[in-house]
Amino acid sequence: MRLPQARLDQVLDRFREIEARMGAASDGQEIVRLSKEHAELKPVADAVQTLARVRAEAPELEEMAAAGDPEMAALARDELQALNDRLPGLEREVALLLAPKDRDENASAILEVRAGTGGDEAALFAGDLFRMYQRYATLHGWKMEIDSVSEGEVGGYKEIIASITGDGVFGRLKFESGVHRVQRVPETEAGGRIHTSAATVAVLPEVEDVDIVINDSDLRIDTYRSSGAGGQHVNKTDSAVRITHLPTGIVVTSSEKSQHQNRARAMKVLQARLYDQKREALDTARADARKSQVGSGDRSERIRTYNFPQGRVTDHRINLTVYNLPKVMSGDDLDDIINPLIAEDQAARLSALEDEFG
Repeated sequence: MRLPQARLDQVLDRFREIEARMGAASDGQEIVRLSKEHAELKPVADAVQTLARVRAEAPELEEMAAAGDPEMAALARDELQALNDRLPGLEREVALLLAPKDRDENASAILEVRAGTGGDEAALFAGDLFRMYQRYATLHGWKMEIDSVSEGEVGGYKEIIASITGDGVFGRLKFESGVHRVQRVPETEAGGRIHTSAATVAVLPEVEDVDIVINDSDLRIDTYRSSGAGGQHVNKTDSAVRITHLPTGIVVTSSEKSQHQNRARAMKVLQARLYDQKREALDTARADARKSQVGSGDRSERIRTYNFPQGRVTDHRINLTVYNLPKVMSGDDLDDIINPLIAEDQAARLSALEDEFG
């Protein structure tokens, strides 16, 4: 892709303007806003400057390659070939940085896993999925905190909601949203027949600096005693909190020990869900204008099948099948699926940029 020089110059001009304004700014809020934009623009500006330097070397090398000195000409041709080999990678790097991207890419996230069709086996599978993400979060150095949990009758979870804090959490996990299907022989199945069940995963970006207005008059807040299959998550007092957002009907709960903490956590989840509604509306509008889309955010879309008898995992959106199911379920090899999804999304964003440049 030959990126227009005018677009590259525009990036550098804006970056220099931000640097100049940061040096002169005295207002605290303006300094914070400029610092954030500076941090976002710096990798783009650095990549653009590198590309400009490499492009500028080409005419000099071409001139040397045409010179009379055979030894110098041969050396220049070798350097020119190396430069031409390097240019496409640099241009692709800059293009990806310039391509339309998710503003929440680097955000922390709220993970929701719910048992779907399949009864007790669905709850057990929801538990397996949650542990997969728990291990994956640990491997990436992210912090996970459980916000709300409803345990299954024989294990696993009917529903579990957790906050995952760290750099780039949402960017790596956002394609996990959807219906996950499992095919395996349940431990409770005496006949050894393969059972199909499902769990639903939702990954929402944590809201930061986003104008989500929630009026107290739009909320109904109830306290109640947590119930479940037993264990540490069951409370002895009415400290669990349920918040209903009346205009949308969204209900969120938090059932840890402190009522004050539960209210704060439930409000955080409510904000994330309201923000997610806005995101979904935007994603739908974008999808109408986009040739392909890796993940629509549709919670009812069946995105992946985990087949235990054959040891395979298939992601239906990109027709990818891997045969390392145990290591995917342990979180160790989940990147074998996530990385191709990210690559597919990058290709779609590059395609959008090409459309923009005509």
